[in-house]
Amino acid sequence: MKHDITFTVNDESYSIAVESHHNLLRVLREQLVLTGTKNGCSEGECGACTVLLDGEPVNSCLVLGVEADGHAITTVEGLAVDGHLAPIQQTMVELGGTQCGFCTPGVLIASHALLLRNPDPSEAEIRAGLVGNLCRCTGYVRIVDAVREAARMQRTSVSPIP
Repeated sequence: MKHDITFTVNDESYSIAVESHHNLLRVLREQLVLTGTKNGCSEGECGACTVLLDGEPVNSCLVLGVEADGHAITTVEGLAVDGHLAPIQQTMVELGGTQCGFCTPGVLIASHALLLRNPDPSEAEIRAGLVGNLCRCTGYVRIVDAVREAARMQRTSVSPIP
């Protein structure tokens, strides 16, 4: 059964029909062709599918597409502004916070959400902010370093966080 929903994704409004049993991850990837968000486990355990729902990080594999009706979604594609990487994207690349890259979209979204809430997180707060995002390659040291550096960049920048 299909349901009509209207929602905003990366500041763009959409009105689409979604199957009642399709999760938000599937809607984003298959209907909107926003393939940055990854399907890692389909059980809400790995964080690869993390998106922001009204500014809060959620596992899009656990949210039904119909539940997004009337809400604002931000995916990894929505972090860059006017072709410029967000600070967290820039530092993740520069400091080697990615290896295979599969977890990266979820890590970026979770880190971005953390920095919106806390512009100067400690290492413990960064690690707590990433607790739902599993990475099998990096060992997290470079990810934590990238979040710390992005926080510093954002605090010293005159422009707002994208």
